[in-house]
Amino acid sequence: MPLVRLCSKSELPAEGHATEITINGHTICVANVNGDISAMDNVCVHRGGPLGQGVIEGDKIVCPWHGWSYDPRTGAASHDSSARVPVYAVKIVGDDVMLDV
Repeated sequence: MPLVRLCSKSELPAEGHATEITINGHTICVANVNGDISAMDNVCVHRGGPLGQGVIEGDKIVCPWHGWSYDPRTGAASHDSSARVPVYAVKIVGDDVMLDV
């Protein structure tokens, strides 16, 4: 699968935070959970809330609209593992953060 440049390492969110980064017209939720960088689709499966505008609670990303929380490693919703958002493998190449899409 091709690697696509997401951002530089300096643009990554601080630990305990998430952000939105748009590449090729698609917005990605990038989160730093306990020092681990994850990337997932930015759209909550519940009502389309922007996950990158959410908060990190423990090891989950919480949607700012209605509080659905997701595991950033698997994309699974906490209350129903069959409700998922796509996740993308993150690779650091030099100063670049790349997504395996």
